[in-house]
Amino acid sequence: MREIEAAVVEAPGAAFRIEMLALGAPGPDQILVAIRACGICHTDLIMRDGHLPVTFPSVFGHEGAGIVAAVGTDVQSVQPGDHVLISFHSCGRCGACHDHQPGYCVEFVPRNFLGVSGPDDGRLWRGGAPIGGEIFGQSAFATHALAHARNVVKIDRDLPLEILAPLGCGVQTGAGTVLETLNVQPGESVAVLGAGAVGLSAVMAAVIAKAGRIAVLDRHQHRLALASVLGATVVTDDLATLGDGFDHIIDTTGAVDLVAASIDKLALRGTLALVGAYPGDPRLALDLSAIMSMGRKIIGVVEGGIDPQRFIPRLIDHYRAGALPLEKLIRTYPFAAIAEAVAASESGAVVKPVLIMDNRSS
Repeated sequence: MREIEAAVVEAPGAAFRIEMLALGAPGPDQILVAIRACGICHTDLIMRDGHLPVTFPSVFGHEGAGIVAAVGTDVQSVQPGDHVLISFHSCGRCGACHDHQPGYCVEFVPRNFLGVSGPDDGRLWRGGAPIGGEIFGQSAFATHALAHARNVVKIDRDLPLEILAPLGCGVQTGAGTVLETLNVQPGESVAVLGAGAVGLSAVMAAVIAKAGRIAVLDRHQHRLALASVLGATVVTDDLATLGDGFDHIIDTTGAVDLVAASIDKLALRGTLALVGAYPGDPRLALDLSAIMSMGRKIIGVVEGGIDPQRFIPRLIDHYRAGALPLEKLIRTYPFAAIAEAVAASESGAVVKPVLIMDNRSS
């Protein structure tokens, strides 16, 4: 057992509280990572509030980045001292995983939300009792986390972990939707609903794809200003002034009324990509004739529809080339200031808060 600090959420809606926990040694497929940084994602807050099937008390955090401290007996892809980013977990055996679409893994829910672990895996303990962990195969709101060979991506040691940590979820979701799932072509038009980390990552990816018109809708003026800096050609807080005839619309808001209203903004054969977190409400009214008669498509997208092992290195290449200026989205906070960082995320004041863990003696 290793003593660690971790941010525990005791019950749905409770605050993040940093406590001392015990972390078991890595199992055969596990990798012990000394966490240096972890982004705060909107999904962490949805899980905190009990809107996804997680167990409580639990440790969240799923945009971890750090240094490998130890590896299990079956791990060959990394070794102690390697710098890594951590993404979501998948089984590696199902059809989706074989197709390099692990976001649609048949075991996605148990491996990422339910904290399911193998009989020989290390896990989190508090006072001699197990506590919820393994969230997204990592639970990285902690000084140390146990990840897996399939959700750890080795990176060069000269790269800034505090800047690249969000690649593991939010950035790859927005960028992957544009570059992989939608495969946006030069000159095509893209509208992004919501200018959070996912939406702004989609904007940067649209620029990389050489899209034509890039429109962004958001209610925060400072985020719209940032969208313009990142390459958006139209920014607005009013859907009526967004424009129309878009080849692609990407919704990151999860606002069902906005989604319904946006369909009329699609061009012939245009595609609406659903990337946000949506309530389970079957009452959403859609004009099916306007979808069918114009050859429009609506698709769901999880984690950008990408394989992190393949896609994260591509994103790093774009970052090195200056085409993915992630530092413009990020504000760092010491781990002890997690409450302040969460509040900044919830208010919209900060696009992507990143927690910095001070464990360099580990």
